[in-house]
Amino acid sequence: MAPVPTVNTPSPDTAPAVPASSVAPTPGVPETDPRTPHVVVVGGGPGGYEAALVARRLGARVTVVERHGLGGAAVLTDVVPSKTLIATAEWFTTAEQGPELGVRGEAPAGERRDLVDLEAVNARVLALADAQSRDIHSRLEREGVEIVVGEGRLDGPSRVVVGTGSGTTELDADTVLLAVGATPRTLPTAVPDGERILTWTQLYGLKEMPEKLIVVGSGVTGAEFAGAYQALGSQVVLVSSRDRVLPGEDMDAAELLEGVFRARGMTVMSRSRAASAVRTADGVAVTLVDGRVVEGSHVLIAVGGVPSTAGIGLEEAGVRLSASGHVEVDRVSRTSVPGVYAAGDCTGVLPLASVAAMQGRIAMSHALGDAVAPLKPGRVAANIFTAPEIATVGLSESTLRERGYRYVTTTLPLARNPRAKMLGMRDGFVKLFAHPDAGVVLGGVVVAPRASELIFPITLAVAHRLTVDDVADSFTVYPSLSGSVAEAARVLHGQSGEDLAG
Repeated sequence: MAPVPTVNTPSPDTAPAVPASSVAPTPGVPETDPRTPHVVVVGGGPGGYEAALVARRLGARVTVVERHGLGGAAVLTDVVPSKTLIATAEWFTTAEQGPELGVRGEAPAGERRDLVDLEAVNARVLALADAQSRDIHSRLEREGVEIVVGEGRLDGPSRVVVGTGSGTTELDADTVLLAVGATPRTLPTAVPDGERILTWTQLYGLKEMPEKLIVVGSGVTGAEFAGAYQALGSQVVLVSSRDRVLPGEDMDAAELLEGVFRARGMTVMSRSRAASAVRTADGVAVTLVDGRVVEGSHVLIAVGGVPSTAGIGLEEAGVRLSASGHVEVDRVSRTSVPGVYAAGDCTGVLPLASVAAMQGRIAMSHALGDAVAPLKPGRVAANIFTAPEIATVGLSESTLRERGYRYVTTTLPLARNPRAKMLGMRDGFVKLFAHPDAGVVLGGVVVAPRASELIFPITLAVAHRLTVDDVADSFTVYPSLSGSVAEAARVLHGQSGEDLAG
């Protein structure tokens, strides 16, 4: 294959620290002093509470406004609950390997539903989420953060009005951070009722396992819940409007996962867009745009999220929003209004709790005059908690091709790994991308159980611009799954773009 025209790999971002703002805290000035800057954080999710902790460490007076509970959707209705549910489902997925390893007694998929006490599972899920929320609340209080329960909205660029049960409270601020998150997108023709037609926040109210769950949407949320409920014993129909599951992910990874889903008995309906969902006498009926009707006991609408930015005074204060309603921010989380920052899902940068937290920390460091480096999305590691998991970091193969970058790549099947053989793992792989001349690791994909843990060495390589030789020369435990990362790096040693470039 002829090499793709060379595009120079960008050098590390060496942007200097942003100069201190005019409201930087004065050393030795007590919090009660009027010269102490006041930071008001609207929203107590990862972006909000991480920002609050940084602002306190930098000497600011901090008030967090939260309407539901500390931790936000990530802790109360999204990340913590969903991953706890998925962890329960993993017990069945792991048990599938029992017969191969000589262990008998694994329940067939058709019998699992009767073994699951979903009410108890969901009670545990919600209890863990509540405990995590209370831990965050206690941590903020210990750090001296004031917490106000209520609905916050901007009244101009430097004032937040909070609606509480007893009236309103006005908070004057030197700096405001918006961390208001997002809510599940719904369809006007499939209005959730919390019983049969559900958003992902409503699943935890179910007391019995769905007999047949229809999942509308094959993105990350849809794929995760489809895989979890299928493992727990529900019949699952995954309705995807695209050619394949996880259309935005690495093609090889998405195709492997879809194959696993089908092999486990899931019905995947590709190129099938849902038009409506209605209650029936004993379940639901989902009508597709081509007229087909899919019947089930429940339907989960997983078609993305909507930023919670409407009706809270942003546009009146001059905060610029995108056409989708997201707050527009730069790489240090500044909005179009001086002194107003934003972090998390309301910005539309990357819908990850880790990114929200980093945006919040960067915002406060910038606002309060501390050294700060801009957010680098290319260094963000992400994970999809399916079985197997899909973890990615750095430049994707599609991005490398679209930008015309020269690169080399190799893919090692997980089934070749000795530790994977011992554990009965067959589905998965490790894929690396590197510069053909410099050898710098540009990105990677891991598809495996616990890929969220295995991606870390590749993340280090991408973040610190390590070469494939740096990775290959590092010791790994034998036998271990991480040995495949080092082996992939060894394969790429000395390769040219003509050998392996995409």
